[in-house]
Amino acid sequence: MERLAGNRIDLNKSPFDQTTFLGRLKHYAWVTDPRLSFRSGQQLHDAKDLVEKYKRGEEPPGTTDTQVRQAQQLYLSAFHPDSGTLQNVFGRMSFQVPGGMVLIGAMITFYKSTAAIVFWQWTNQSFNALVNYTNSNATTEVSGKRLLTAYTSATTSALVVALGLKRLLSGRASPMLQRFVPFAAVAASNAVN
Repeated sequence: MERLAGNRIDLNKSPFDQTTFLGRLKHYAWVTDPRLSFRSGQQLHDAKDLVEKYKRGEEPPGTTDTQVRQAQQLYLSAFHPDSGTLQNVFGRMSFQVPGGMVLIGAMITFYKSTAAIVFWQWTNQSFNALVNYTNSNATTEVSGKRLLTAYTSATTSALVVALGLKRLLSGRASPMLQRFVPFAAVAASNAVN
């Protein structure tokens, strides 16, 4: 645990060693824990309050290291690192797993009709755009035109790959193989994005 002079936790640093792959992996898992998405606004604001008070040395008497680290975890999972504002719950990194699971499940389940492919690929790209926008660097201005171009390009590439592979594999490949089409479409759109 990183400590400042006076035996205090350094909240500007992770509790995990960021010079190692395992330490970075642990930090990422700690901050993106899906259970953090379901914390109340009051819990999140209380965590932010404790983090800010601790940084100033004004935390309530008897506050434990565990309470401070839990507050830090909640703060990092829900508040924008640049602006300090509470992020939209669906755009938080901790919502990536539950949100992504629903979308992937839908894309795999509803892969047969063109309308379903278009809807679920568009929904997935909209979710990705929301996450990217919510977690974007607040110190660098990004134009609406640039955001629209990235969104349109990613969505178009996902649809071209999904619909193209659907047509190519329809009647030629097993239904099991056809269920992997959404993964190829998502990979293509991620490369474009």
